[in-house]
Amino acid sequence: MTISGMLTILMYALAPFMWLLIIGGIAVTGLHLLAYLRGYQITRYRHRPTTLLALILGLTAILWVPWLTHSTLSYVATLFDWIALSGAVIATFVLAFLILHPLSYLIRLRGE
Repeated sequence: MTISGMLTILMYALAPFMWLLIIGGIAVTGLHLLAYLRGYQITRYRHRPTTLLALILGLTAILWVPWLTHSTLSYVATLFDWIALSGAVIATFVLAFLILHPLSYLIRLRGE
């Protein structure tokens, strides 16, 4: 299968969820912009519980991603399946971190 063939299949798979992706992107960008305007910098702000919570949320993707795709974990048998599931876990971790990290900064800022 060619790369253009894989991209075509990916675009058809993402098409029903495109409006959710756009709304999520706007929400994450707005959250980061709001936090940035209040002094947030992703490289300087350290909050370990947020990172740990994002890691736990990422690991839960092992359970709910097969359920979301109407599959089971027993169908994850080939190397490509494990790579795809690992990608989903990493993407969930990154997305959870990008949401929780500035949110924890804004909550801590409000408490001070």
